[in-house]
Amino acid sequence: MNGFDYGASAELFMRSTRTSKRRPKYRRFDTAAEAVRFVVEELPAAILPGAYLVVAQTRFAVEEIRSLYQRVGYPLPRPVDEC
Repeated sequence: MNGFDYGASAELFMRSTRTSKRRPKYRRFDTAAEAVRFVVEELPAAILPGAYLVVAQTRFAVEEIRSLYQRVGYPLPRPVDEC
């Protein structure tokens, strides 16, 4: 994942599960950074096991997406945890 382009367009695919029949199965993002943020911060936990991201013809599973979110080079602000 060295040199990952957070500015590249991204496609999010979500496999159908019993709890996600009304959820979209596909979503396109202008930037990979937006897609990574959506998966980590907004996607319901029930959908995560079947989700994967495609950026520049490379497929990223949920754990890889989380890793991209945690990297120093991630360009978007992360929410501040309240104590």
